[in-house]
Amino acid sequence: MANTKSEQVGGTKTTVLTVISTGLFVLVSSIIVFPVLAGFLASFRPGQELFRRGLSLNLDFSTMTLKNYQYIFSGNSDSLKYLNSFKNSLFLTFVTVVATLVVCYFIAYGISMYEFKLRNVLFFLVIATMMVPFEILMLPLYQEIIKLNLTDTTWGVVLPGVCGASTIFFFRQYMIGLPKELLEAGRIDGASEYGICTKIMLPIVKPAFASMAILTSMGSWNNLLWPMLVYRSQAKFTLPVYLNGLLNPYGNNYDILIAGSMFSIIPVLAVFLCFQSYFIDGMVAGAVKG
Repeated sequence: MANTKSEQVGGTKTTVLTVISTGLFVLVSSIIVFPVLAGFLASFRPGQELFRRGLSLNLDFSTMTLKNYQYIFSGNSDSLKYLNSFKNSLFLTFVTVVATLVVCYFIAYGISMYEFKLRNVLFFLVIATMMVPFEILMLPLYQEIIKLNLTDTTWGVVLPGVCGASTIFFFRQYMIGLPKELLEAGRIDGASEYGICTKIMLPIVKPAFASMAILTSMGSWNNLLWPMLVYRSQAKFTLPVYLNGLLNPYGNNYDILIAGSMFSIIPVLAVFLCFQSYFIDGMVAGAVKG
């Protein structure tokens, strides 16, 4: 009888906790989904309607139209500027993701797989940079970019963040739990250190690459402040910089702003769908290994 009562009490507690956690998840999800859904509905309304009534979830089919999306691809000056900034963001994101993943992987591989003096000190210094806000580093970084003559260039935007401390930390946490016997087996088979790194260890770290590809692409795609400082030519503006420029004291082009913002979600969503099979495994493994 005692066991039965304790099991009933335990089952009741589990049910209550499940209901509470589910309710919290629903509440948080609603808070996150509301602006996205409201923005999506607003993208089908004229800009004047949005300016007059603001964002809402009210479905008024009499005011909904596809003209905003048609305007994006109409071929006029605003459309061409939007599509050019979209292309610039795609290129910048691709370069940033590839450069960041390659550089951070090799750094994390060296820190996690080799024993050498000051290894822990070096890793601590990498982690310490995560505690410094970007706004503090922004001015010295900008001065360095000017001295290197990299203003108004893609590399001027990419290089300051190519050694991301969080990406290095994630790769290191993922690889530190991998057996070191793999390195010895590769050396016995005659593989070079570079071959071990790229042909043996790299395929094992694919989930970590997928996870970091998603997070890095999101960060680069949505980056506004640093590209706005480095780029000076309007033809090189990225999508966030261009959309931010639509809000000014002389007029607000909400027609292309809202529709363009919703359309800009597609590349990030596509990246997530491509790597989602590895994403959860990579995040969980990187969090618990080591």
